[in-house]
Amino acid sequence: MTDLLPPSPELLKSLLIERLDETLALIQRVRTDERLLAATLDAALRTAQAIAQGGRLLICGNGGSAAESTHLSGELIGPFLDKQRRPLPAIALGFDPSAASAVANDFGFAEVFARQIQALGRPGDVLWALSTSGRSPNVVRALATARERGLVTVLLTGAAYPDLPAADIVLAIPSRVTPRIQEVHLMLGHFLCEAIESLNA
Repeated sequence: MTDLLPPSPELLKSLLIERLDETLALIQRVRTDERLLAATLDAALRTAQAIAQGGRLLICGNGGSAAESTHLSGELIGPFLDKQRRPLPAIALGFDPSAASAVANDFGFAEVFARQIQALGRPGDVLWALSTSGRSPNVVRALATARERGLVTVLLTGAAYPDLPAADIVLAIPSRVTPRIQEVHLMLGHFLCEAIESLNA
């Protein structure tokens, strides 16, 4: 068996710079995409308004997008930048293991988020659904259920598929590379949290 040689520091540095350049180029594309900027502002304003009127924000996603869901809900419940403001109502779906496993076992994994939205979602609430492909069955079902229940729906996705599920607002990052899409999702998510926080001070 041949021992694999570790990559040299020079090769690792080259890879790091390549990845940074990829992310910077994608951020520049987002920065100049007027439709995406307008959709992001719309998502911020509609979410902030819903919370100001007593609504809640529900967030869902799988894998890395699930981690971003908990990250963003934490930014709103805890302080983001303003340590003096009130906690804002945000719930990351799928993180009650008993509920999630019961739904997955009895109804299938595609219903994990939808069932929670049926239990928790109310007209006037907002759903942020994160899916880099936009095709995750449980995210598609979550969006459909939220729309049926009168929630404002926001889909954060990538450019992998042209036929995305219906949502009131779509933030489609112009990339097909999952890590790059997730990086920009988090950047936009941080902006959304900052805007919501400033409008609910």
